[in-house]
Amino acid sequence: IALRCAIDGANVVIIGKTAEAHPKLHGTIYSVAEEVMAVGGKALPIQLDVRDDAAIAQAVAQAVATFGGIDVLVNNASAIQMTDTQHTAMKHFDLMWNVNARATFACSQACIPHLQQAANARGSAHILTLSPPLNLDPKWFKAHTPYTLSKYGMSLCTLGLAAELAGNEATRGIAVNSLWPRTTIATAAIAVNFPPEILQASRKASIMADAAHIIFTRDHPGQIATGNFYIDETVLRQFGVTDFSLYAVTPGMADNELCKDLFLD
Repeated sequence: IALRCAIDGANVVIIGKTAEAHPKLHGTIYSVAEEVMAVGGKALPIQLDVRDDAAIAQAVAQAVATFGGIDVLVNNASAIQMTDTQHTAMKHFDLMWNVNARATFACSQACIPHLQQAANARGSAHILTLSPPLNLDPKWFKAHTPYTLSKYGMSLCTLGLAAELAGNEATRGIAVNSLWPRTTIATAAIAVNFPPEILQASRKASIMADAAHIIFTRDHPGQIATGNFYIDETVLRQFGVTDFSLYAVTPGMADNELCKDLFLD
């Protein structure tokens, strides 16, 4: 998502904990900053823990001081552990809850005043959270209730904030939406937590980036799309995309062979 926005010349603030390379996880905030600048954007990498309220406030202030404001917030940070209730230590529950649901709330709260200014100046601003539609089928809880609670907490932030901001004349220009992939996405989370067959049956992260870019750029003043739980493929189809083969990790793999993501029937 950062790179797709950078192609348009965007100013991208990259926040995260990884300032030094991890043996199992590719990249750091600094390597992403270099990639952003290589494709035409400007980058500000900030190391922080999204569970730290003071650090969030400081990062927002630094972003505004550097680039003059905030137009878009992407709540992308997420922790995952696919265990049931009896096999989830409370420290792992707290990690997922605090990184997923709580940080989405905290980052949104911190950015709203600046997003309001952007909406007033440009007609729209965005909060986009990478979280699923609220599917209450018990099958999505029974094997990993703690993780599901934390991800649905992110989605409830979308549901609540969209209604809250749209109901206030001062903030109704801020669109609040969620985006979720139809298939699993080839990220480190999939590589570490799932069998290799699932990684090979996934799509590249670029499909989420392209869908997010459409969401950010298609609004017009007075026509703000908010409170939606978008699916990446659906967004792209609405935009006229019909060939999704370029997004497949495994060339030639048919769409019906891809691994459907969690929380989708």
